[in-house]
Order: sequence, then structure tokens, then C-alpha cells
Amino acid sequence: MNTEDLLIGIANCVERGKVNKTSPFPPDLKNQDGADELTAKALEQGITADQVLQKGLVPGMEIVGVKFRENRVFVPEVLMAAKAMSAGMKHLKPFFQSGAVKRKGVFIVGTVMGDLHDIGKNLLAMIVEGAGWEVIDLGIDVPASKFIAAIDEHPEAFVGLSCLLTTTMLNMEKIVGEIKNTRPNTRILIGGAPVNNEFRARIGADWYSADPQGAVDYLNKQVS
Repeated sequence: MNTEDLLIGIANCVERGKVNKTSPFPPDLKNQDGADELTAKALEQGITADQVLQKGLVPGMEIVGVKFRENRVFVPEVLMAAKAMSAGMKHLKPFFQSGAVKRKGVFIVGTVMGDLHDIGKNLLAMIVEGAGWEVIDLGIDVPASKFIAAIDEHPEAFVGLSCLLTTTMLNMEKIVGEIKNTRPNTRILIGGAPVNNEFRARIGADWYSADPQGAVDYLNKQVS
């Protein structure tokens, strides 16, 4: 396979959730190479790790993000795409560690204190990472102090706050306030079922998105 075909193949495997050759999903790609094998082949053929990331893995996950926004794929498909993305990314880890490949930036994400729901937060983390960002996932029930500690380790990072319950919206407001009071230059994104752009403006966050791809679009614009 030439360079273009390999990169297109990698993107297609991520989009379709084809992890490796032995993966039975999707059925029409059974016994074909997946993101795992194609990424390895691309590197063996001298395609740079940055090309593999930016022209293969990332475009595939971006398509998934757009399809998810448009309700053309659902959570199971996003999870399979993320697995395929991870299968390819494992081959790029040495290049990240050596500095040969750079991430677009750092994104710190967590579900706010008092809220134990993580499906939306996990989907966001997967799609943002798939767009070429380093994601630091703080998990669920995260207090302001934990967000601030992570910001201190990564001062240029963007921060994403998630919640599902109306009862934890107040905690989101408090966390945004504490971050802005102590680390005023930090850009904060919020999302979750009970929140909207009006709430974002009221609590002083920088961006609201109803879906993960909207967050990716905002993040990419900040570093373009």
C-alpha cells in the first residue's frame, strides 16, 4: 500500500471501529487489517508518526465526532472507534515520549464534585484525545482543589467540567469561581444535560457545548 492508501485505511479503521485483524467488528471488515496493523505498517514504511496521527488517526476520530453530534452513530460506535484509535496510538507512544510528535495541547477534564456520572465525560475525553490532544482525566466527584492542582502542573491547559444532575450545577458554579479567582487565565469549558450557554455566561465559564465535537472545534480554534 502506498502512503495515501495507508493513511486513508487507518482513518477508515478508526471511523468504523476496526481495532485489529482478529476483531470481528465491523463484520464487513472481518479478517482485514485494523488500525493496529495499518499503523505499524505505516511506520515501517517510513511514514512519519506525525503524518500517521494528523492524516490517519485524527481524521478518523473527527468523522466519528461529527457523526455522533448528528446522531448518525451512538455510544457503542464511539467506544469501538476509541478502541481502534488506542490500538493505533500505542505505536506512537515512543514518538510522543521522545518529542518527535507534539500534541495540540492539554485538556483536563472531570465530573464535578457530588456527581458520579461519567458516560458523557468519558465520551468527551475519547473524542478530544482522538483529535490530537493530551487528556488528563480526573474522574468523577472532582473538587475544585483537584482541578487547580492539575492546572498548576499544566498551566496552559484547558479545563472541561461535566455534570448530569441539576443538584450539582451549583458545585460547577463554585468550581468555576474558584478556578477563575485563583487561576484567572484558565479557559474553562462546561457541558452536561442540565447546563446551557446562558448558565455558562452566568457562572463565568468560557465555552459551552452540547456535544463533544463542539468542544473539539473550540479547542482546535484556540491553537490554530
